[in-house]
Amino acid sequence: MASLRRVLADLKVFVRGYTRSKIGLFFSLVFPIILILLFGAIFSGGNGGPIKVYVQNQDGGTASIQFVKLLNNNSTTTVTLVDKAQDLSQYLLAHSADQGVLIPQNFTQDFRNGQLVNVTVFSNPADTSSPIVFETVSAVVSQMNLQGATVLYHAGVLEQNIKSQSYKYIDFLIPGLIGFSVLTSPMFSLVNISSEYKKTKLFKQLSLTPLTKTEWLTSKIIWYVVLGIISFFLMTQIGVALFGAHLDYAFMIIPFLVIGPLFFVSLGMLVGMVSKSVESAAVVGNLITFPMMFLSGTFFPVTQMPMYLQNVAHVLPLFYLIDGLNQVMIFSNLGQALFDLELMIVLSAIAFVFAVALFKWRED
Repeated sequence: MASLRRVLADLKVFVRGYTRSKIGLFFSLVFPIILILLFGAIFSGGNGGPIKVYVQNQDGGTASIQFVKLLNNNSTTTVTLVDKAQDLSQYLLAHSADQGVLIPQNFTQDFRNGQLVNVTVFSNPADTSSPIVFETVSAVVSQMNLQGATVLYHAGVLEQNIKSQSYKYIDFLIPGLIGFSVLTSPMFSLVNISSEYKKTKLFKQLSLTPLTKTEWLTSKIIWYVVLGIISFFLMTQIGVALFGAHLDYAFMIIPFLVIGPLFFVSLGMLVGMVSKSVESAAVVGNLITFPMMFLSGTFFPVTQMPMYLQNVAHVLPLFYLIDGLNQVMIFSNLGQALFDLELMIVLSAIAFVFAVALFKWRED
């Protein structure tokens, strides 16, 4: 049976050693803030693969069908149709989508009769793909107008924001860097600790104490959960105070700040235990960590990457942590956030079980 008293005793010893390390505290708390200051100052707002555009065709006539075909058959955009019964604006919000086009009723009739009829482009001002989609829709409309126009124009384009406020790059950067902090601090630390303790036989000495393997690992998880929460508040407050970030604070954030450290502490422990030396552990840890750093949406939205990299991103655990934070803090899309959380819980449970199973006090 795990003892809370032993867990807290080990946690106290570990925290005391950790806080004496200026390098550890720097990379846990200060380095992510430096990244926020750097990227927040540089960026005010590249797109890989076709941009997915949700189109609701309320007309169904020949002209509207032609419009959809033209919008779908180019290298810039790809169309996903939305049922007529849906409220397109709410549908986009529910699916955390930034690009939508509404074709109104009687589009074909008005277009053929030479009457001005507008398609409406729904967009998110913070998303760099929005101007591209708007210009693509405008080009399709112009192409249709020129193909058989008897007057100057038949169709036009209106633009409507789907967000109640204009989001900025910093809004998307902060959840990414929170995920970055949750990844790097426990991952690098546990890879180093587990491999170093094996080498110095410190695990063997710990085996002589009443402390169990589960208790030892649990104390590390508790510390990195606390550290992650501190880092979360520091980064969000600096983002809001210095750059005017728009973020929603919801209870749903807390499970991600718990499950994230649980997974990466367990993963770091696994890497350190299966590695033969401190050096090989560091190499394996870097091979696992660095792709997740840059391909999971930490600094740039995954949707702006080439399609083959998007496919890679969707198999990386950090993607689901960052995506979940984005869904809660920016889009308020709790349904998608719950899916991300459930997946992270499953992965964390598997990683923790394997970490405990492969954790040995003594080498064979």
